[in-house]
Amino acid sequence: MMNEEIIIAGFGGQGVLSMGKILAYSGMMQNLEVSWMPSYGPEMRGGTANVTVILSNERISSPILNLYDTAIVLNQQSLDKFERKVKPGGVLIYDTNGITKHPQRTDIKIFQVEAAAEAARINNLRVFNMIVLGAYLKLNNYLKIEHIVEGLEKSLPKRYHHTIQANADALKIGMDIVKPYTVLVS
Repeated sequence: MMNEEIIIAGFGGQGVLSMGKILAYSGMMQNLEVSWMPSYGPEMRGGTANVTVILSNERISSPILNLYDTAIVLNQQSLDKFERKVKPGGVLIYDTNGITKHPQRTDIKIFQVEAAAEAARINNLRVFNMIVLGAYLKLNNYLKIEHIVEGLEKSLPKRYHHTIQANADALKIGMDIVKPYTVLVS
């Protein structure tokens, strides 16, 4: 049985909800049951935003979760809130930009992706979230990159379809730069 419960969290404007939508579309293209539930504050940019995505090959009974198999966090507030909500043995992926207090749990697998730095290096901040999504894809073998690209095509308005190749390239960058993080135990 395949059942993956994911939380993606960060500031509004970081592409959090888009990442969730693309994962959901990709799951549908692979004939999985899918749940996509966004949550965001009243501010659009700069406020906190998160999305819960469930991908399963069985019916999903509820989109409401308290614990997650995977947390993808893009800011310190989200790390502080969701690190403790990853199931033991689960996965935490985080962008290091702006992080001052790194994860401390030793019962989960932790990975860093320097997506903000890499997006700045390639001079394309708009692909930040796709770099992060590429890191996730590298660590999970059930979603295919071609379905993620199809998900991009479905979720992006036609006027942005010229960016699909840059986004696909960003997925591959994320796959290349994700690395394990080891908690330093004192």
